[in-house]
Amino acid sequence: MPNLSAPVWSGAAFLLISALAGPAGAASKGSASCYPTGGGSLEICRSDDEAEGVYALPPSCRFVHDVQILRLKDSGPPGPLQVIYRGEPPRKESRRGDDACPADLQADDPAAGGSVRIGRQVDALATTLPQTDPRFVAAATEGAAPTQQARKSRRNSRESRRARREARREAREAREQGQMTFKPRPSVNEGDASGSAMMVAGRDWAGDPYYAILTTATEPVDGGHRRVLVQARTYDFQGLDLRIEADPGTAWMPFGGAPPEGERDRRRRGARRAAAMPKPAPVLDETGKAITGNCAAPGFEARGLSGSIAVVDRTYHYFYTDVLPADCGAPIEKRRMGLYLRTSRDPLGERSWTAAATLIEGLPADTLVRVAKARGMDRWAVAYSCSRPVTVSGGPIADICLHYTTDLSPGSISALSLFMEPVAAGHSTAYLGLRSGGDALGRVTRDGFGWMTDRYGNLDAPGIYPDKGGFLTWLDRRAPRADGGDTSSLYGRPVFWATWTVRPKTP
Repeated sequence: MPNLSAPVWSGAAFLLISALAGPAGAASKGSASCYPTGGGSLEICRSDDEAEGVYALPPSCRFVHDVQILRLKDSGPPGPLQVIYRGEPPRKESRRGDDACPADLQADDPAAGGSVRIGRQVDALATTLPQTDPRFVAAATEGAAPTQQARKSRRNSRESRRARREARREAREAREQGQMTFKPRPSVNEGDASGSAMMVAGRDWAGDPYYAILTTATEPVDGGHRRVLVQARTYDFQGLDLRIEADPGTAWMPFGGAPPEGERDRRRRGARRAAAMPKPAPVLDETGKAITGNCAAPGFEARGLSGSIAVVDRTYHYFYTDVLPADCGAPIEKRRMGLYLRTSRDPLGERSWTAAATLIEGLPADTLVRVAKARGMDRWAVAYSCSRPVTVSGGPIADICLHYTTDLSPGSISALSLFMEPVAAGHSTAYLGLRSGGDALGRVTRDGFGWMTDRYGNLDAPGIYPDKGGFLTWLDRRAPRADGGDTSSLYGRPVFWATWTVRPKTP
């Protein structure tokens, strides 16, 4: 496998840190803003100078989102921390490295997918992204995509190249005239259709030495593409095995390696497809049904299956959001989401995951939810994308909201009131009040957020913040890039981090 690792931080990145992030520190001294949770027995608080900072400021040819920081059992290699996240699809590396990164890359091709990248980090540097390698490339799974969609992708590519040329011309003319240009840039739809990746320890109590990775891919279907859940595993965080379709059944194959013998012979008969990566096998639930998103959608509109995995009492809990089946045909901004739960005793076992149980219905469109067992408590912590209420100073800007449940039952999650009425607006009073990021006009996004967990997917925090309830990361697609460019809302955009405090509520 080619080594595409490169330092995410560069000299230009450090120059922007103070402008991008609020003050960070190990102790909070400012006044605290708190709100009740956990059935009224707890309160979540963040002080005016709560610890926040820049987690990653990638160069213009890389992007980072959906970061999970995993604390391993042992502090020695490959621990103490492993970081897994979604990044850009691999590209041919220049001899000059990131210094030669093109400044005009855009994530405008839904079929390009992305990569799952993994890297080791030490606890003292837990607030910075480590060097990583792409362990798994997640493009659309093989199949016959509609011809119209293929034409649309090519047409979008031509339009995006034309838009980039026009933007460079305008910027050059503005520099020559010594003034700024405010001519609106043609809108280009960008995203990473491949979704997210989740990592958790295997059944180490039963002697399983691997870490399981459940990640989403997309498959072409009538109506566009649909999310599908696939499996991988790693024993040493260097190599990675992918579960692929075989004849018969499925097989494990090292990513980038040769397929199993029978599969290799069959593909050789398929002539030129022999060199292609075998198709990942979809995860089947206990009924034999593939775990896929509820809806097919064109372009970057495919949703579903993004979430988190947490182990409690030796049972794996897979929480994720997906579009409600009744809303598949609605406009994308009106497709309500549901929060679903599947459980398993073996994360990589054949047909080991239960059918989906619905925990919450009618969430706002594009809601992302992460669930994990809280630190030191028998409660669930539920983080979700939201907006602040209109009545709050600064207006209804994007934030991340957080609630704790009363216990570890699934019903305690269903009992939460996550949003104010009308729910479709996505406003909540349980917002953390994140400060970092944003552009010159104060606009922010809190996309692809993730957090730090232990090896079982439950909340943890860096050693320098032992009293914090947790450690969050998120992508801001409006915050300035290190190179000052504005070509892409994904490539080169910074990722931030923040902490919070949870404590018993005093009368």
